[in-house]
Amino acid sequence: MAGNTSFDEILTTTLNNYVPRLTDNIFSARPLFYALTNGQTMRTVSGGAKIVVPIIYKANDTAKSYAGTETIDITAQTGITAAEYSWGQYASTVTINGLEEAQNNGEAQIIDLLEGKIFQTQESIIENMNTMFHGDGTTKATDWNGLENIVNDSALTANTLGGIDPSATGNAFWKSQATTTTGALTLAKLATRYNSVSVGNDQPTIIISKADDYESYEALLTSNIRYTDTDMADAGFQNLMYKGAPWTFDAATTDGVVYMLNTKYLQLVRHSDTWFKPTPFVRPNDKDAVYSQILCYGQLTCSNRDRQGYLEGVT
Repeated sequence: MAGNTSFDEILTTTLNNYVPRLTDNIFSARPLFYALTNGQTMRTVSGGAKIVVPIIYKANDTAKSYAGTETIDITAQTGITAAEYSWGQYASTVTINGLEEAQNNGEAQIIDLLEGKIFQTQESIIENMNTMFHGDGTTKATDWNGLENIVNDSALTANTLGGIDPSATGNAFWKSQATTTTGALTLAKLATRYNSVSVGNDQPTIIISKADDYESYEALLTSNIRYTDTDMADAGFQNLMYKGAPWTFDAATTDGVVYMLNTKYLQLVRHSDTWFKPTPFVRPNDKDAVYSQILCYGQLTCSNRDRQGYLEGVT
């Protein structure tokens, strides 16, 4: 099909102008997205073969009191390493075929059509990316890291993440706090797992489960006491507080699983140049269509698995 330069420029400009709103809509649509992008949890990286995340796994042994002329310890310290994550790539294509173009002749009509296509793309990205971030990174070989890979269950406690094998000698620090249980959900079970991933004021920032497990927790609460997190409620997410963390639900979470996440150590990394970046609309020689690709480079990373909790098998 012969190209229409003016028409293609209108499409490209419209899509470019819409992308910031598309990104906002995506990352405010699901509780995990909201938790990962609210505040200071996103990190922007300009390049590099790998995404390098510093890991502190041991205290500095030279930190201690002394008196007078007592020798001060200057022993060189270990205890700092790095996890290295591969870049993930994600894409979606917005296509308008020749017949659609002809049926929507005129600038206003074609912009309306394009906005419908963008909305369709947005909703598909929300659903598919949210499923990916709850998965184990293996549904498709190119999938990004997901909670089942980072905050793993008892069957996966030896899985390597960021190039660090937790089963290797000295790497026990690189395991999440995972428990498989049976029977009804109880406050005692929740307290054990919550406390295991809490040190001082460093506590879970969000709890996510399926709706039925959320309802099991709700049934444990005194009927006239229903505390909620106002920020999450204002963002449109139903939630109930458990200790210091809002508990909400998502259909992408596995049945019987309760995640206790500390997003201080979970970072969604984005590439500074390619983060929901649309390409100009082009017309292939062998297709009666015009299309643009929305490209995204990034990865879901973790810098402390020991602060991530996972309770499995609750009913």
